[in-house]
Amino acid sequence: MIRERLQDYQGNGTPVTPTFSAKEMKRRQDNIRKHMAEAKIDAALFTSYHNICYYSDFMYCYFGRRYGLVVDHKGCTSISAGIDGGQPWRRTFGGKNVTYTDWQKDNYFHAVRSLTKGVKRLGIEFDHINLDTMALLKSEFPDMEFVDIAQPAMRQRMIKSAEEIEHITKMTRIADIGGAACCEATQVGVTEREVALHATAKMVNEIGTVWPHGELMDTWTWFQSGINTDGAHNPVTSRKLERGDILSLNCFPMVAGYYVALERTLFCETATDENLRLWDINIEVHERGIELLKPGNKCSDVAKELNEIYEKYQLLKYRSFGYGHSFGVLCHYYGREAGLELREDCHTVLEPGMVVSMEPMITIPNHLPGAGGYREHDILVITEDGNRNITHHPYGPEKMIIRK
Repeated sequence: MIRERLQDYQGNGTPVTPTFSAKEMKRRQDNIRKHMAEAKIDAALFTSYHNICYYSDFMYCYFGRRYGLVVDHKGCTSISAGIDGGQPWRRTFGGKNVTYTDWQKDNYFHAVRSLTKGVKRLGIEFDHINLDTMALLKSEFPDMEFVDIAQPAMRQRMIKSAEEIEHITKMTRIADIGGAACCEATQVGVTEREVALHATAKMVNEIGTVWPHGELMDTWTWFQSGINTDGAHNPVTSRKLERGDILSLNCFPMVAGYYVALERTLFCETATDENLRLWDINIEVHERGIELLKPGNKCSDVAKELNEIYEKYQLLKYRSFGYGHSFGVLCHYYGREAGLELREDCHTVLEPGMVVSMEPMITIPNHLPGAGGYREHDILVITEDGNRNITHHPYGPEKMIIRK
């Protein structure tokens, strides 16, 4: 039996209320088309979560199937799997979608071919296309030249529009709500998972209130205690909190593919003198880092100056990772604007419109006094003359030693 290779779900329902205005979405597409014209790229095939979402407002669910967004000089069309029905069409800005079926293995490439007739130079994401997909693209399109479009797209995403900054600011307020919920639930005998679930529920409910037409997906909380604080991304466990535990709250609301974070060091009821000493040093680094986030400063120079503070206290060897990163369309399982990270090997100069975190962390090994991971995390919008801190949850011993 021969089955159809493509299905038409266009018109199945009505388009959803978009996350951003048509003007904003057109700005993004016009910007990438400007680069395409300069680089003599006939069309671009975006395949990553972050770029498909950024240019179309559609966030796909991978589950082992390929997705795409073809942007040429006239239009923009998403490519989705039949399992998703009409949802990709309802979400895609511009209302153009091609759906492929599972009935033949090359149906995805058949969909791409239908949208790239006459294309000689095709932009693809070199940092996302795997070897298998690259080999198939070369086999399916032997006459095409493939050029990288991931790096130019990333550079465009690094500078946020006014609408994006407003969106991120609203989300950061919701992260603060999650942080307050963590503190509310923290007490001796409660498990990490109970604290995390309480915070996540509070954030999801608030997202549903603020964006009643939005999709609810991926918001989560990592709440860590004791030895589990030694890594910033350690999963939640069922460990019960004990008096004197060092704690880390990590709240991550996700809205339309955009991610924000709130991270704080806490203690359960009491902290030792060594805990307080280490905590205060990390706060010193955090506050100096915030002062350094202003236009004209280079990411690598920020990292080097903060290193000097840790080195002064002989703690640099316990620093865990970079001092911060860009925010936007990213998540714990996709995306990262690698060109905007506060690390010694990143030489990007800060500009107005960038949104970055300041999140110093040290991890003291378990055999030493004051053991555990110390981390604070604020989100800053780079302005013309400095920055604007949009995180408002308190930090430090005065507020974050939780006593019940």
